[in-house]
Amino acid sequence: MQIDVVTLFPEIFSGFLEASFVGRAIAGGQLAVRFATPRDHGLGKHKSVDDTPYGGGSGMVMRVDVLVACIEAFEAGARAHRVLLTPQGRPFDQEKARELSSRSANVMLVCGRYEGFDERVRAHVDEEISLGDFVMTGGEVAAMAIIDSCARLLPGVLGNAESTHEESHSEDLLEYPQYTRPAEFRGEGVPAVLTGGNHAEIAKWRRAQSIERTRARRPDMYARFVERERSK
Repeated sequence: MQIDVVTLFPEIFSGFLEASFVGRAIAGGQLAVRFATPRDHGLGKHKSVDDTPYGGGSGMVMRVDVLVACIEAFEAGARAHRVLLTPQGRPFDQEKARELSSRSANVMLVCGRYEGFDERVRAHVDEEISLGDFVMTGGEVAAMAIIDSCARLLPGVLGNAESTHEESHSEDLLEYPQYTRPAEFRGEGVPAVLTGGNHAEIAKWRRAQSIERTRARRPDMYARFVERERSK
C-alpha cells in the first residue's frame, strides 16, 4: 500500500514512521509513505500558501491554487484516491480503515492548517474524513491515525491475522476484557472461565462480555450491532 501525505510539516512524521507496526510494515515492504509540501508551490518570495479570508474573520485560509497544484504535481501521472482531512468529513472508523487499506490506487491524505481550506479545494478530492468532533491545529495527527490503522490491516504486518477480527469495532462491538498474569492482584482475580481450558465456554463468555460492554459504553454502536443481527 502506498500512502501520500500532503503536509506543511513532514518532519512531524519521522519518529512515527520508524516505530511499532508502521515501521515494520515499511521495512517489510507492505507500506510506503511519501510526502509533499504545498510550500514548494507557494507564491512569492515567501512561498505563501495561505491568505486572509474573503468577508473578513480571524486567521488565515489555505489557498486552493497552491494546494491543488501540490496535489496534482505529487501524483505524477496515476491519480491517487484523494482524502481531505477535515472536521466536516465522515467520522473515521474501522470499516473505512479496511476500505482504504484494500485500495489498489495510492491513497493521498491532505492535511490542513490554519483556519482550514478554501472551499473550492473540496471539488478536487474524492472524500473527506474526520477523526472526531474536536479541533486540532492541523491534519497531521489524523493522518498518523489513518496510516497506523491501515498499516496493521496489511497482510503479514501483525503476524496473527486473526487478531484484526477480534478487536474492538471489528463487528460493531467493543473488545472483551483481557487478562494476564498475575492470577490475582490486590484481591481481584481472573474470571474462572478463562483458566478452565474449555475453549467453547471461553468463546461464549467473551462474546457475551463484548455485547454487554458495548451496550453499556457505546449505545450507538450497540444499536448498529442489534440492527445488523436482526437483518441476518
